[in-house]
Amino acid sequence: MGKGDRRTTRGKIANASYGNKRPHKGKKAAASKAAVTKVVKSASKAPTKAPVKKTPVKKAAPKKEA
Repeated sequence: MGKGDRRTTRGKIANASYGNKRPHKGKKAAASKAAVTKVVKSASKAPTKAPVKKTPVKKAAPKKEA
């Protein structure tokens, strides 16, 4: 269970492959954090619409019997 074992991290490094035991590292958190704050700031500056007032539902007239 060392360099020859493909199931271990050390084996993945020796074999030069990536898998569940050796996933790729993502982008740095600082770069993505700055992008998120830009999106949040631009979203907060967007004009907001006034709330729509709901009209009361009209009831149907009672049916006339013949």
